[in-house]
Amino acid sequence: MSTAAGQGVFEGDDRQYSPTRLDGWLEFVNGPERVQPEKLSSRGLTALCSGDLLRYDDRRAVWHANIGPIKTPQLLQLHDELAEIVESNRQDGDKAKPAALVDAYPGLGKSTAVREYARDFHRTQIALRGETTPDGHRRVPVIYIALSGNTRIRGLNAAICRFYGLPVRGDADSLAERAKDAVLSLKTAVFVIDDIHFLDASLRATATMANHLKFLANTFPVTLVYIGVGVRERGILTEGLSPEQALHAQFGRRTTALTLRPFQVEDEAGRQEWRRLLLTIERKLVLAHTYPGMLADDLSDYLLARSSGHFASLMALINRGCLRAIRTGHERLDVDLMNHVNNDAAAEEARRELVASLEAGLLTSRPHSRLRHQKSA
Repeated sequence: MSTAAGQGVFEGDDRQYSPTRLDGWLEFVNGPERVQPEKLSSRGLTALCSGDLLRYDDRRAVWHANIGPIKTPQLLQLHDELAEIVESNRQDGDKAKPAALVDAYPGLGKSTAVREYARDFHRTQIALRGETTPDGHRRVPVIYIALSGNTRIRGLNAAICRFYGLPVRGDADSLAERAKDAVLSLKTAVFVIDDIHFLDASLRATATMANHLKFLANTFPVTLVYIGVGVRERGILTEGLSPEQALHAQFGRRTTALTLRPFQVEDEAGRQEWRRLLLTIERKLVLAHTYPGMLADDLSDYLLARSSGHFASLMALINRGCLRAIRTGHERLDVDLMNHVNNDAAAEEARRELVASLEAGLLTSRPHSRLRHQKSA
């Protein structure tokens, strides 16, 4: 087994960057893929000296914390839908480009999914057009910003400038002009605006912000991709207008709403999808005592109940379980170990109803074909 001296610089390290800054975004886009650590047996673990074991466990911890993204059907569908919008937006600069809104419940991985699409798009644009513009500037096809509570127009414009590393002095208009110059110079084609539900939600502010977003779409030659929770209910798409007036809302007409669904097991297709996800995750776990079916067979219902089918809750639970399995020397995931692992409050709240349905036989995450096979065996 190779020791830390033979590992790449990133292999056992946390990658501390913010994708809301240009340097961090470029690290996200261009950083090397993580390498899955070698899986050692119990004997192999025992043979390591204390220093090598410490470094090996550290590499396993950072690997389990960064598993993914997993190409689930939900993620692939969202990528296809985003591509249809973004990659058809080849209009000249005098025409507004339609926008996309990814509006879904928390914990489904929508931000991760959109960032992955944006990273692929960024890489493709660099491959097509080169790392520099005709004027010699760095090409920046995508920017990514995330909003904070009750963001107003100036705060949104400042976030765009901050991404580029531009000064954030001045009023909203001067910031917008500064950002526009950067967009044109660096040939930015896509704005990803995360947590758009943090825009100021007052009735007057909603209409004002919708008008500002229309201004961005009209004056910046980019595709806007918004990510948020409950955005439609907050009135952004209808510009804060009454139902009768909403028919005339331009923002809603220019924005295509997309979503990301949770895993569900009410039908056989959903159960098969859940099983494929667990099998994929199984293959990525680096524990000495893993075995085929550890998650997909023995923990299928349990993990559904603990995560309520939300991807972020599932991965947090598995990551923490792996850390506990390593620290305790258990080296596998099972119900006894996982019962000591805490998960997010929303998942734990939904757990009771799911457990009751599973125990009563009203619901199962196991495909019927697997159940019949096990009964016959």
